[in-house]
Amino acid sequence: MKKVIFFLTIIIITTSCKPGKINQVKEDNKEFANLLDKYYDDRMQLFPLLATFYGDNRFNNLLPADFTDSYYKKFSDFFNKYKVSLSAFKRETLNENDKISFDILKYEIDMGLEGLANNQIGYDDMGIDENKYFPFDQFKGIPLELAIVGSGTGNQPFKTLTDYDNWLQRAAAFTFWTDSAIVYFKKGMAINYVLPKAVVIKMIPQMMAMVTDSVGNSIFYQPIRLMPANFSEKDKSRLTHEFINLINQQLVPSYKKLAVFLKTEYLPYARNTTGINALPGGDKYYAHEINCWTTTNKTPDEIYKIGIAEVKRIRDKMESIKSSVKFKGDLNAFFEFMRTDRQFMPYKSPAEILNAFRSIQTRIDPNVKKLFNRTPKTKFEIRQIESFRAASASAYYNLGTADGTRPGIFYIPIVDATKFNVTSGMESLFLHEAIPGHHFQQSLQMENDNLPKFRRYIWYGAYGEGYALYCESLGKELGLYTDPYQQMGALGDEIHRAIRLVVDVAMHTGKMTREEAIKYSMDNEAISEENATAEIERYMVNPGQALSYKIGELKIRELREKYSKQLGDKFKLSDFHDEFLKDGCMPLNILEKKMDDWAKRQR
Repeated sequence: MKKVIFFLTIIIITTSCKPGKINQVKEDNKEFANLLDKYYDDRMQLFPLLATFYGDNRFNNLLPADFTDSYYKKFSDFFNKYKVSLSAFKRETLNENDKISFDILKYEIDMGLEGLANNQIGYDDMGIDENKYFPFDQFKGIPLELAIVGSGTGNQPFKTLTDYDNWLQRAAAFTFWTDSAIVYFKKGMAINYVLPKAVVIKMIPQMMAMVTDSVGNSIFYQPIRLMPANFSEKDKSRLTHEFINLINQQLVPSYKKLAVFLKTEYLPYARNTTGINALPGGDKYYAHEINCWTTTNKTPDEIYKIGIAEVKRIRDKMESIKSSVKFKGDLNAFFEFMRTDRQFMPYKSPAEILNAFRSIQTRIDPNVKKLFNRTPKTKFEIRQIESFRAASASAYYNLGTADGTRPGIFYIPIVDATKFNVTSGMESLFLHEAIPGHHFQQSLQMENDNLPKFRRYIWYGAYGEGYALYCESLGKELGLYTDPYQQMGALGDEIHRAIRLVVDVAMHTGKMTREEAIKYSMDNEAISEENATAEIERYMVNPGQALSYKIGELKIRELREKYSKQLGDKFKLSDFHDEFLKDGCMPLNILEKKMDDWAKRQR
């Protein structure tokens, strides 16, 4: 930020003889930078697990029940405080970088306050949002996250005695968190604001999986096995004793309590309906979620129509590939062939699958350097998802840390290696989740010292997921998709996101049931019933999130084509990618204004 201010000051000095104006602009920028830093610090303290996720270890001992009325009051005070603070600055007096920060912060505050009015707080940075009456579900929430961060290999560091003690404090708060969650589930029950029965059924075994018969079998015992050798014997003994007590007396009883509550009290009240529209105020809630996740003002009907058109366009491409391999039968028969034929399931072990993904990285590396001038410094790894959640998890990327202590990690769920299907789109999946998708975008953003902290660690699904989906379309330019079945896999991934536009809107506006949405998915893509069910149930508890991918990708594709026509020979794809990634995540309307300014400079 100091470099930006210094550069701005030089420009003003050489073009103006009004020292008072120079000092005012310079002072405003410094004050604005302080405001942004304070916003980041306060936000991280409100979201301590998010801070841990980003490698900010100041709050690693905290685990708040952030869905309670008292915590919602903290969120409200937080956003209103910064709404007042931001209004003290005049946007036109700020430099270009700070103008973007101003616009993003204003958007954050407005969306935050609107979300609270709908019983919702945003964890958009982690691709998650949370409803007051749904403290967790089968896809997201503290009971699942706690097992990941406490495994000894997740985001929570376990390198020093302080690290271990921080975790003991954080995990000890889970008992209070559990009791609070049950209270708020019951508050929802009292007003018929409850989760669908189909997903509650999935939550119960997830909780019971944490109820182990011995401490040694608990995932929470892993940090003891991984204890640094330089710890003294006294410290090792103390920590071992405290971990055993934590697991036996607090964690296992809390998970069991949640499981019993869900099974005996909550499940009988769970609803048989599918969409959020069935809840009190559900239509308004869904409209907010669409706005939040797509960062647009598109209506459900507009998005639904886009989805129908995209499904048809991609299906036509699939028909062409089916004909090229001379398959006899309709497209659904082709899907079934790809799902079930043993030739597409060649692996015998998880290690073989992980190595196959690593080979994709090796193949694309020479061409990546042609399409991207800037690449991240953050290291990158590929790992298998923990077995306890693999059955209900999707592949995902976990951001590394700026100090290099944790690499960016591409996680793969492998339930049964012998059934892992190569036509599921391995190449497109890698481009999306790893390189040049999430790993490039999030790491470059995190590493950019010219951005204020809150922008280095911020997430908008339409930008981030839209870009990652756009990266899937770069396969041929990167030397992939030479095999027709990998092309089908890529189209399968693309139509998967197009299908989301249809089923997400249809379910949450009452046009489709869970069962109809599952059938629609299976009719239009090569997906098993098990996987289709997991996906549909994910959309049921995370309304609107699934829309961000395709809406964002279509905007990026639109901008690329627009600038290519405008600039002609002056258009360089690598420069377009660099400019897109340079300033990090932002809402699509702010992005388009920034990119339009870039295009003008190129001309």
